[in-house]
Amino acid sequence: MLIQENLNIQEKLRILSDAAKYDVSCTSSGVRRSGRAGFLGNASEAGICHSFSADGRCISLLKILFTNQCIHDCRYCINRRSNDVLRTSFTPEEVCRLTMEFYRRNYIEGLFLSSGVLGSPDHTMELLYETLLKLRRKHRFNGYIHVKTIPGASPELVEQMGFLADRMSINLELPTAEGLQRLAPAKTRDRILRPMRQIQQGIALSARLQGYDRELKRICGENRRGLAGGASLKTQDSAGGLILPSSCYEKERFVPGGQSTQMIVGATPESDYQMLAVTQALYENYGLKRVFYSAYVPVNQDSSLPSLPGGPPLLREHRLYQADWLLRFYGFRAEELLSEEKPDFNVFLDPKCDWALRHLEEFPVEVSLAPYSRLLRVPGVGVKSARRIVAARRQGTLTFQALRRMGVVLKRARYFITCGGRMEDGVRLDQDYITGELLGEEKRAAWEIQHRDCYRQLSLFDDMHLEKPPEGEDVFAALTGEL
Repeated sequence: MLIQENLNIQEKLRILSDAAKYDVSCTSSGVRRSGRAGFLGNASEAGICHSFSADGRCISLLKILFTNQCIHDCRYCINRRSNDVLRTSFTPEEVCRLTMEFYRRNYIEGLFLSSGVLGSPDHTMELLYETLLKLRRKHRFNGYIHVKTIPGASPELVEQMGFLADRMSINLELPTAEGLQRLAPAKTRDRILRPMRQIQQGIALSARLQGYDRELKRICGENRRGLAGGASLKTQDSAGGLILPSSCYEKERFVPGGQSTQMIVGATPESDYQMLAVTQALYENYGLKRVFYSAYVPVNQDSSLPSLPGGPPLLREHRLYQADWLLRFYGFRAEELLSEEKPDFNVFLDPKCDWALRHLEEFPVEVSLAPYSRLLRVPGVGVKSARRIVAARRQGTLTFQALRRMGVVLKRARYFITCGGRMEDGVRLDQDYITGELLGEEKRAAWEIQHRDCYRQLSLFDDMHLEKPPEGEDVFAALTGEL
């Protein structure tokens, strides 16, 4: 590899921000922190989007790698050890300078910091920890920070980092151990899941202790700093992980924004059902805030990687995100949406519509009587519109026009609901009929997703390279101001 050490900070920023673009597990904070005297900035739950990344994602964070040097040779990664690419690295002070200067200019709301593995996992984590410590203590930065955990780093470093970062994440990368062994042999499930478990336990312990402390303050009216009588709670991973003392968790919140992870879609032959089952297990067993999906983009030539003649599987990524929302907010289970017999999502229908068409015995749903949980399963009815329905039907009879004003997408919901015991005129509960009606809309959406790269933002000065000259009446209309 070619390591360039005499680059200025702008050149490093160009290289290391471009190297971070394939990591998609980057969102607004989910953390609310008010400003403090002597500190710069705060954190807002919603986030403020200031710019767009090259692939069209709206971001509000300075998203960089600390270094693109790496000791690993993961076959799918542009920064793999065997690739002949220009390498460089920030210093902790350079990252602090960029973050502070960008924040003062209102370019960003916080920092997303990942890294290749420089020397060893512990050495890399020490550099990341030094960076965050300087930001928080020396530069008094009070904004949002999302940092990547390096697989294989010591539990002590992971714990120390958790008191400085708002969110931590460690990428699962591939859903099965076989996939990791094939494409990223230096990473194992244990090296990834062990810090996930540690972070989960730290978050739970911090929340429990701080909640207990607040309750005592309310009852006693005292400015209490520790547990009564100096008591100390401890927790230990069932697999023998680090024992976490409670004393530090009472003073600072540990990873208040939760943890997330990322899986690559299409690099290995796992089915959608396998990926969704792993996602469900991560939410249930590790308390993850989000699971992100990244369509595999071929950036390396390697016989073990798929060729993907049709391009990155963007539609498959989109379907997984849709199903992920159904798991988190709509009460669905992975085994309801897919199975061993039906392992992949329907290309032409979103997962909710596909499920509804396979379970027409559950429909139509009477919106004036159905419980909230059943309303959520109606295609075209979201969380907000379901709540509005429940609130509005106490006041009077619901109509299709009223449902539309509440935000219900009637072009999908109309086939699965009744108002006052009646379906909308001209609609019938027939699988072939409903499928034919829904396919037109879904095919257009699928085409737009698969051909996303063919669109570009129009410029104010873009003439679209039109070859046909304007006609005389158009010229006259333009001159007179009537065009």
